[in-house]
Amino acid sequence: MYRFTLTLAKIIVRLFGKVEVQNKHLLLKNEGYIVTCTHRGWLEIVILGMCIPSPIHFMAKKELFQNKIVGSFLKKINAFPVDRENTSPSSIKKPVKLLKAGEVVGIFPSGTRTAEEVPLKRGAVTISNLAKAPIIPALYVGPRTLKELWNMKKATIIFGEPIYIKTNNKEELTVYTELLNEKTKELEQQI
Repeated sequence: MYRFTLTLAKIIVRLFGKVEVQNKHLLLKNEGYIVTCTHRGWLEIVILGMCIPSPIHFMAKKELFQNKIVGSFLKKINAFPVDRENTSPSSIKKPVKLLKAGEVVGIFPSGTRTAEEVPLKRGAVTISNLAKAPIIPALYVGPRTLKELWNMKKATIIFGEPIYIKTNNKEELTVYTELLNEKTKELEQQI
């Protein structure tokens, strides 16, 4: 279902919009990694899926899975639920397992869709550290809705250098979260 949905999305986006990808060469091959991205709408999920050659397993808020039809569809396109309010060790087991198996995990470190800058949560860095998998920061700038895409608004996605987390110290995880935030802001300067 992931490939079918992605193919359909590619057709729609290419018919009505334009996508520019920068630094695609920074994406890793043959190893699992976390891709983090700004989360201002739902379209960046589709664009990320189009730009990254491997299927992405997105962490999504558990509320999206409460509707059986929507939840079933999300699971078929590799999304999995996470409880943002009550984070527990069980909520990081799945992404760690996926990363260790060489998969790509998509995380929006702001924890929610927002047009404003908010402090990043530490989840991506914690998962990266536990799985010994790098984080590739990404920045999406472009249409947030299908209507904006119809108006031929250009979408740009830029990838940053991989960040390797090397610590077992909780305080240092906060420093790495700040580093991820800085690297994401640096990507804004490149667009």
